Amino acid sequence: MKWQGRRGSSNIEDRRRRGGGKTVGGIGGIAGVLLLLAGWYFGVDTSQFVDLGGGGIQSSQSAEITPEDERAAAFVSVTLADTEEVWTDIFRRQLDEAYNPPTLVLFKGQTQSACGGASAATGPFYCPPERKAFLDTDFFVTLEQRLGAAGDFAAAYVVAHEIAHHVQNELGILGQVNQMRARMNPTDSNAMSVRVELQADCFSGIWARAAQDRFASLEPGDIEEAMNAAAQIGDDTLQRNAGQRVRPHTFTHGTSAQRQRWFLRGLESGDLTVCDTFSATRL
Repeated sequence: MKWQGRRGSSNIEDRRRRGGGKTVGGIGGIAGVLLLLAGWYFGVDTSQFVDLGGGGIQSSQSAEITPEDERAAAFVSVTLADTEEVWTDIFRRQLDEAYNPPTLVLFKGQTQSACGGASAATGPFYCPPERKAFLDTDFFVTLEQRLGAAGDFAAAYVVAHEIAHHVQNELGILGQVNQMRARMNPTDSNAMSVRVELQADCFSGIWARAAQDRFASLEPGDIEEAMNAAAQIGDDTLQRNAGQRVRPHTFTHGTSAQRQRWFLRGLESGDLTVCDTFSATRL
């Protein structure tokens, strides 16, 4: 992915050198391990449920910022700026509306959000009340070394997916879905979550197409990197890789094939209307 030399975003809140913070309680033991696995997904948020230690999540007092961290921060800033330009244009052309970009919080180790504690283990997430996405730059190491999804464009897919949740928030989708899920049983709630996540994958594909048209940023192999990332974070693949039995009723993000299919759908069309996962009879 070609990204050097383009502007970075001014909507970055860099907390990597901050310390302090409150303790956040959560779930430990086996449940915590399972939710830790869920934290590897690119979800809206699982962090408020996770207790990584015996007494909650503590913000670190200091963090060493390496050259790799600085490169990752610069990459995220440029990718976020790309999403701002792309979604501003799409909202204007397809919806005749203004796009209000989110803030992206960079941190290292642990931090706090209105949705709960955040850590490298919980993975990137979007917090609707704050209109902020949270990302520990160390997650890119996890993405490559533990999830097998290497490459700049795989990392860009992470950012684009979280910003896609903000797009859903801007469109009023997240609020409606959360109201519905509050009245559902766990299985139906999970099924609704899958539709939210697959729509975010579709929106990510729309972004990828528009970014190529606008910036000519894609290089050979980039789409394959995003498709591989989508495959590696499918619910079925994650459960198999964790040595678990595949349990479709527990899926919250969709299978590998579904995530790839919806990303491609957005990529090939560039049209928001094709991303209506909520009325789709086949995911």
